[in-house]
Amino acid sequence: MCSVVVVIFAVLCCGAASSEQPPARLVELPQGPVRGYRDTEYGIYAFYDIPYAKAPTGADRYKGPLPPPVWSEVFEAVDRAIMCPQNEKFELLPDKRTMQEDCLTASVYVPETKEKNLPVVVYIPGGAYIAGWGNLGTPKNLVTSKKVIAVTFNHRLGAHGFLCLGTENAPGNAGMKDQVALLRWVKNNIAKFGGNPDEVTIAGYGSGSSSVDLLVISKLAKNLFKRAILESGASIAVYGLQVDPIKSAKEFASLITSEHFEDLDDLENFYKTVSYEQLSSARVITRRDSNFYMAPCVERDLGEEMFLDDSPVDILRSGNFKKVPMLYGFASMEGLFRMPLFDHWKNFMNSKFSDFLPADLKFKSETEKEQVAERVKRFYFGDKLINEESVLAYIDYFTDTIFAYASLKSVKLQIEAGNNQIYLYEYTYYDDDTPAVPYTNVRGARHCAQTDIVLDGLFNKTRIDISDDLETHTKVMREIWLNFMTTGMPVPEDSKLPTWRPVGADWSPYMSLGKTLELKDSLLKERALFWDDIYEKYYFNPIPPTSPLEHTEL
Repeated sequence: MCSVVVVIFAVLCCGAASSEQPPARLVELPQGPVRGYRDTEYGIYAFYDIPYAKAPTGADRYKGPLPPPVWSEVFEAVDRAIMCPQNEKFELLPDKRTMQEDCLTASVYVPETKEKNLPVVVYIPGGAYIAGWGNLGTPKNLVTSKKVIAVTFNHRLGAHGFLCLGTENAPGNAGMKDQVALLRWVKNNIAKFGGNPDEVTIAGYGSGSSSVDLLVISKLAKNLFKRAILESGASIAVYGLQVDPIKSAKEFASLITSEHFEDLDDLENFYKTVSYEQLSSARVITRRDSNFYMAPCVERDLGEEMFLDDSPVDILRSGNFKKVPMLYGFASMEGLFRMPLFDHWKNFMNSKFSDFLPADLKFKSETEKEQVAERVKRFYFGDKLINEESVLAYIDYFTDTIFAYASLKSVKLQIEAGNNQIYLYEYTYYDDDTPAVPYTNVRGARHCAQTDIVLDGLFNKTRIDISDDLETHTKVMREIWLNFMTTGMPVPEDSKLPTWRPVGADWSPYMSLGKTLELKDSLLKERALFWDDIYEKYYFNPIPPTSPLEHTEL
């Protein structure tokens, strides 16, 4: 999960290219002419930071996106390193970026080929909906295959993108409506770059994967893509939905101001006037219940476009959505995401484990909550204290509660709704350079490890002196992903890779993507059924924000 530093910079730089610049390619868009340049390292053409929409400002800043700007001179599509406002202390940033309010830009990567009508992949970045930027991981190596065109982009984050008050000025899901605007832009423009608008795959990692899962069931995104790839994130993940948006907005406000708000009007006025610096100052990623506050929400009907008009669980159960082929999975040790907090949290978990239960569980009383917490603790840790000897159970716990169970539940609901084109995987690869889990000699695949292999490396880092084993594995992973982007199957019939059948009941079969590829039965079945039982009894199904008349007292 991803983000930042602050350097405000102006955009829309127009003019003729210098004679010292690399070969260029001019594309005529309805907005105006755009010039991209050849990336000599990869042998592809890159068009950076093209505005695909405009972020509204002032009191309208939480509304849906506006149409993009137009221009008459050539737009120089060079890398301006633009990112949306976010917490600069969320230390996932390897280099300086340009943080600005009007941040809705897309980058398009085009292979050097005369082929037209190429399939397209749109990658949605991760960052827990509170951080990140489009080129956190770039898809240049995928594009060098000459099989696809790739698009990355920014969307609004945190409260800027996900404040959900159910009012005209803050209806909710601005960041998701940005994503829909981007997909509409791709639909209308990608043919100009040589892409096929009817052969679009959406892919994402972390919260980007959660976004993909939501786009699949949103009426607003219907027919804007053909396939979906999900890497370590689900629509019903605890961090991925606001269960009570008004409560979330109030609690989030308490993190950035000492003011208290008695009614919805006061709360809305605060958010309309607060600075971006203050809005992005809250530190929520270390919350014990994995509730980061600002995320997609179920919207209240205001008579305008709604991204999400019901809870994802209810939409999935209804079956009222378009079924698309899905490549869906997660890494074996997603919970390593929480490893930096282990030494700090272990004693707190021993004294009050209930604080670490997922925030989307609701109990009738504290007694009931403590009883469930004790049951969960025993399932993962037995009767022993949580200490260095139980660190692997600690990782399993957070793997399941933040990532794995939500993914398995979403897959189960998709299958029950009639989707028979889901290819389930667990990413298990590690090599000698993978550090062992602290206090053990065990290695495993961390959060979004598969993304780090398929893309050019998260944070644009460059691998040097990689082993022959890792090089072979990387080629196989990219082949699988490209197969799916171009055919809808990770292993087509004419492939030399092991046969991979769609998943059915009990999360079987699934592909273990490790040093070898192995089709296995029932991914984490015991752990998934354990959480199934708890969520069936205690799930807090997300609700839309109540209207001002219904909810004057917060």
